[in-house]
Amino acid sequence: MQTVAAYIAAALAEIAGCFAFWAWLKSGKSVLWVIPGIASLIVFAWLLTRVDAAFAGRAYAAYGGVYIAASVFWLWIVERAVPDRWDLSGMAICLVGAGVILFAPR
Repeated sequence: MQTVAAYIAAALAEIAGCFAFWAWLKSGKSVLWVIPGIASLIVFAWLLTRVDAAFAGRAYAAYGGVYIAASVFWLWIVERAVPDRWDLSGMAICLVGAGVILFAPR
């Protein structure tokens, strides 16, 4: 459960950090948006080190599914665009893949 919480927090930190750059470069917001963006990306990187995994590559691969799910929720909650069935189907497929990578017996 701690790993899942770390992944969710990391995804939110990464999306927020990247969104800050998006807001600056694509939406005309102040360059000052970059400051919290950088801080958020640092938190994201730190949180991924909290994941209980023997190998970084496996931790990152499993994280990919969580990141995709968090991005769809960001689309819906922050950007107020309702995900369509393809967004939701793709998200579900990715979460299943992440679960296989993360929780498979080794």
